Amino acid sequence: MAKRQLWIGTSWKMNKVRAEARAFATALAAAPIIGDARVQPFVIPPFTSIAEVAALLAGTRVRVGAQNMHWADAGAWTGEISPLMIKDAGATLVELGHSERRTHFGETDETVALKTAAALAHGVTPLVCIGETRAEFDAGRTAEVLARQVSAALSRIAPAHRGDAVLLAYEPVWSIGEGGTPAEPGFVNKQHGLIKQQTERALGRALPVLYGGSVNPGNCRELAAQSNVDGLFIGRSAWAAGGYIGILESVAGAMA
Repeated sequence: MAKRQLWIGTSWKMNKVRAEARAFATALAAAPIIGDARVQPFVIPPFTSIAEVAALLAGTRVRVGAQNMHWADAGAWTGEISPLMIKDAGATLVELGHSERRTHFGETDETVALKTAAALAHGVTPLVCIGETRAEFDAGRTAEVLARQVSAALSRIAPAHRGDAVLLAYEPVWSIGEGGTPAEPGFVNKQHGLIKQQTERALGRALPVLYGGSVNPGNCRELAAQSNVDGLFIGRSAWAAGGYIGILESVAGAMA
C-alpha cells in the first residue's frame, strides 16, 4: 500500500510585497521538512511575486501556484491573467473559485468550470475551492451546496483531461477569515467523504480533498488525521514562514 501524502499549503491572498515574498521563500527553501515525502508543500503568492518565489523554490518539492486566472489564452480582458501567463511565471497550480472571488468579484459555478477546464488544458493543476455560507449551513443545505459546486466545477473537463490531477479544497465560508470558526474534525471528515462520492459520480474516481478554514497549529494534527482529509489549505497561521514550516513539521510528525 502506498504511503499517505498530505498536501499542505497556503495562499497569501493580497499580502506580501516582493521583498517579503522573497524572505518567506528563502526561509522555506532552507527548511528540511520540504523534502519529507509525507507532505506535499505548496504556496500561492500574489501574481506580482510568482516568478521570484518560483525561482527561489526551483529544485525543491514545493509547488507554486496562482490565486486566480482567466479561462482564455489571450484577448481583450483588461486586468486579467491567462493560463499561459501564470505558467510562464512558474506556477504549476492555480486556486480557483475561492469564496472571496465568488462573493466580491462575481465568480460563478460556470466561470469556475471554464477555468478548471482551461487549467487542465495547459497542464496546470486546479485547486478548486468549495464551501457553504453560514445561512446555507444553518439551513442544513451543506451537502446540497457542495454537490452543486463540485458537479459544476468538473462539468467542462475535456475527455482527454478527465484523468488529470485536480484538487478540491473544502472551505466553509463561516469557517474562514479572521472571525472564522474552525469546523469540527468529524464534520469535516463527513463532508469530505460526500465530496469524494460526488467526484466519483462526475469523473469515476475520488479526488483529493483538502480542508481550509481556521487551520492553526492547535488543530492541524487532528484535522490532518481524518481519513477523508488529503491535506490542509492554511490562511493567516501560515503567512509567516516559521508558522508554515511549523505546521508542516507538526503534520508530518503526526504521520510518523
